[in-house]
Amino acid sequence: MRVDLFDFDLPEDSIALRPAVPRDGARLMLLHPGSPPEDRIVRDLPGLLRPGDVLVFNDTRVIPARLRGLRHRDGGTVRLEAMLHLREAPDRWRAFARPAKRLRVGDRVSFGAAGEGEACGLTRLDATIVERGEGGETTFAFDLAGPALDEAVAALGELPLPPYIAAKRPTDAQDAADYQTVYAREPGAVAAPTAGLHFTPELLAACDAAGLAQVRVTLHVGAGTFLPVKADDTDAHRMHAEIGEITPGEAEALNRARAAGGRIVAVGTTALRLLESAADSEGTIRPWTGATDIFITPGYRFRAVDALMTNFHLPRSTLFMLVSAFAGLEPMRAAYAAAIDRGYRFYSYGDSSLLFRAETR
Repeated sequence: MRVDLFDFDLPEDSIALRPAVPRDGARLMLLHPGSPPEDRIVRDLPGLLRPGDVLVFNDTRVIPARLRGLRHRDGGTVRLEAMLHLREAPDRWRAFARPAKRLRVGDRVSFGAAGEGEACGLTRLDATIVERGEGGETTFAFDLAGPALDEAVAALGELPLPPYIAAKRPTDAQDAADYQTVYAREPGAVAAPTAGLHFTPELLAACDAAGLAQVRVTLHVGAGTFLPVKADDTDAHRMHAEIGEITPGEAEALNRARAAGGRIVAVGTTALRLLESAADSEGTIRPWTGATDIFITPGYRFRAVDALMTNFHLPRSTLFMLVSAFAGLEPMRAAYAAAIDRGYRFYSYGDSSLLFRAETR
């Protein structure tokens, strides 16, 4: 499909720079097939679903994935920044690095203060560039591995706020709490599963009291989620892979709920992508572990997910393409026009929506 079909005018002030307080006080647009959008708030969610429905949460935890340091070559140095986005081995991360044109395979890099001669120990993390790809994608082989590497990244890295926020204000201490779901458990994401940022312990308890089941799966969100679609046609866009897991127990719980008439409600596009990756042609969800690069555009037949809670996405993004596949391109264009007109706040720290697909049982 032509990428310009997913374009729309988004005022700059529609992009939220801070989340709603409290989290579950954000606005929620409710969209049923064939009906006009309704304005609700996130804490209304338990009453918008049925007992027996299953909320599927992505319990990945954001790591401080932005590293700054120096490239060393022939006695000279160049400052660089690397955004980790996919772990390939205990000692290797794929990253988006800049300035990419100043980097070569074999270059040594030192991240942290020690790279500038100030300290030692966990204030320095050394690596070798072992692969260069397109668009600044670079693979680093670190001198540390496993938990030791995790500890060094945690000590030296910065929280990777999305570029449309980071360009307007610096990351601060409040973001360390705001940009993490209250149920985050498995470290590895470099971007938050943002639909889940709206949940509070009180809202989770209210969902439980309303008879809604809750299942946690894991998909480590990569920085590729922020990459613009530069191609003119969706067939020419390459999705970056992300690592995920659905355990046998989680798959069994989901299939049992569907068999009993419950609907699968994905909290966020990351949960949806993982569920659809793990579902077979009959809609049975299989245990899953490994990478997925599923790219969902209109025409895709959904197999596992009946409803989707998701924030409002940017023009020409793969995420707007996904919601257009789920609820229809024209209904989503109309809903987004209404959201802009009604003052909804967009993207990671913005408001939310609850979408039901036309084929929902």
